[in-house]
Amino acid sequence: MSNLVLSVLDQSPIHDGKEDKEGLFDTIELAKICDNLGYHRYWLAEHHNTPGYASSNPEVMINIVASVTNNIRVGSGGVMLNHYNSFKVAETFNTLEALYENRIDVGIGRASGANYITASALHNSVNSDYSEKASDLIGYLNQNLPLNHNYNDITLTPQGVNAPPVYLLGSSSGSCRLAGELGSGFVLALFIGTHERSSKIIQEYRKSFKPSNVLKKEKAIIAIACIVASSKEEARYIASTHTYWKLQAFTRPNRDKLLSPKELEYIIANLNERDRLYYEETMNTMILGTAKECKKEIETLADFYDVDEVMIVNVTYSFKDRINSYKLLAEEFNLKNN
Repeated sequence: MSNLVLSVLDQSPIHDGKEDKEGLFDTIELAKICDNLGYHRYWLAEHHNTPGYASSNPEVMINIVASVTNNIRVGSGGVMLNHYNSFKVAETFNTLEALYENRIDVGIGRASGANYITASALHNSVNSDYSEKASDLIGYLNQNLPLNHNYNDITLTPQGVNAPPVYLLGSSSGSCRLAGELGSGFVLALFIGTHERSSKIIQEYRKSFKPSNVLKKEKAIIAIACIVASSKEEARYIASTHTYWKLQAFTRPNRDKLLSPKELEYIIANLNERDRLYYEETMNTMILGTAKECKKEIETLADFYDVDEVMIVNVTYSFKDRINSYKLLAEEFNLKNN
C-alpha cells in the first residue's frame, strides 16, 4: 500500500524522569517535528490523574499545537464525552475550527480516561447516554439538530464556521455501528488491550455508514503502538517502558510513572508467571523493529483492516528515542513526498 497515510496519537508521556508539566512541552516539540516530517494528523489524548501522562485537556493542547504547526491536522484522540456537556464541547471545537480553518478534528470516546474516583469527580450527570451525547454534539456542530430537539434554536458562537469532522474512537466493536449511523469517522484503537479485533468491525462501520454534511463517505482509521529503532532487539528494549506501564494499568490498582528500560531490567526478570505472560502478550501487540520491518507490518495490518490511514502511538522513556522512531518511520514511508 504505497499511498498509506500516517498520523500521530500523542498521549503526552512524561519523558526522562522530568517534571510532569514537561510532558506538555515535549508534546509541542514533537508536534512541530511531525508536521515537518509529513504526518497527516496529530491527535492529543485525554488522561486524568494518570501517572506517566501529562495531558488531561486535549482542547487546550490542540490550540497550542495548531498554533505552532502549519500543515498537519490537529485534533483530540479523544475527548471522553461521557464526562462533559455536548454543547460546551461543540462550542470549544467550533472556536478551534474558526481559528484554524480546515485543520481541526473532533475525536470522541466513551471510556473514562481515569480511575473510578476521578471519573466521579468529572462526571456530568445531566445526560449520561453516550449515543445521545455524540448525536447532540454532531447536531450542534452541523446546526442540524432534529426539529423537536429541546435546543434546536441554539446556534454556536462564532457563527459561519464550517463543522469539523467528528470521529468516534473504539477499541472493539462497541462504537462502530454508532459511528456509521451518525455519519462520522471511526478509529479502531488496536493499541488498547490484547484482545483480537476482527476486520468485520470496520466492515460493520462501513455497512452502517450514512453520509453526513461533513463526511460524504466513510473514513476508517486504525491506531497502533509502534516503536522503530536500529534493531528489533533495541525496539523491544525501548518498548519495555510502555509494556510494563500497561501491565500495571491492567493488573494493579496503582501504577508507577514511566520507568526507564534500565530500571526495568531487574523488575521484568523477576515477574511472576502470570505477569510475565501478560507482559509478553502486551509486547506482542506492538509493532517493533527496524523501519523496514515496521513498514511491512503496518502495511499488512492496513490491508487486513482495509484502511488507508494508520495512527501511530509511541510511548518511550527517552524523548530522543521517541523522536527517532517517528523520524525513521517517516523516512521509510517517504511521507514528505506522498
